[in-house]
Amino acid sequence: MNADIAPLSGPVPPRQSQKEATRQRVVAAAHELFDTHGYQGTTIREIARHAGVSVGSVFTTFASKGEILSEVMQARLEPLYAEIDRVMPHLRGCTADRLRTMFAVHFEFEARHVRLFMSHIAAAYDWTLPPAARPYGRTPRLQEVIRDTLIKGRTEGDVRQDVDLQEIVDLLMSAYAWTYRLVITQEADARLLIGVMDRQIGLIADGFAPKP
Repeated sequence: MNADIAPLSGPVPPRQSQKEATRQRVVAAAHELFDTHGYQGTTIREIARHAGVSVGSVFTTFASKGEILSEVMQARLEPLYAEIDRVMPHLRGCTADRLRTMFAVHFEFEARHVRLFMSHIAAAYDWTLPPAARPYGRTPRLQEVIRDTLIKGRTEGDVRQDVDLQEIVDLLMSAYAWTYRLVITQEADARLLIGVMDRQIGLIADGFAPKP
């Protein structure tokens, strides 16, 4: 009777294995190109050529350039948020200081491949992206970390009960993304970016702090 039962697992079908190999080559090639040429400066044709596959193979695997970037960033951001999850519960100080530390971790992480992260931001303004793409702003994890920090601040009494938390999240995310313009205009490093963001967090915190 057991001979009639299909096995629960087995070797990966050749076509599936080949498709996954193509996916990995495309993601690796795109990672390098987005990091050197930016989002607008990278084309599907260049990604295909760099990966050693056909343009058709790229579109068989991904619906758009934005979806490829989303795949690149998702894999890359996993270790960042593992670090954030490790650090945040142990932070002391007021809400503004905890936000400063959290964004400093982000800046230091992104400084290693700053053009790649700026490609992630640029993709947020590509109105042709399909729903499956996840550019900056559509990735929920950063918003969740900010919101959790603000909720904790409410319980501790340094975030007003009547403020709209989502508006504060939006302000902080906007400030964070806009600060990266200094990489282009001033060749800013992580230290300079952190200093600017620290001051902007202070201004935003003045708005959500309890009134005397």
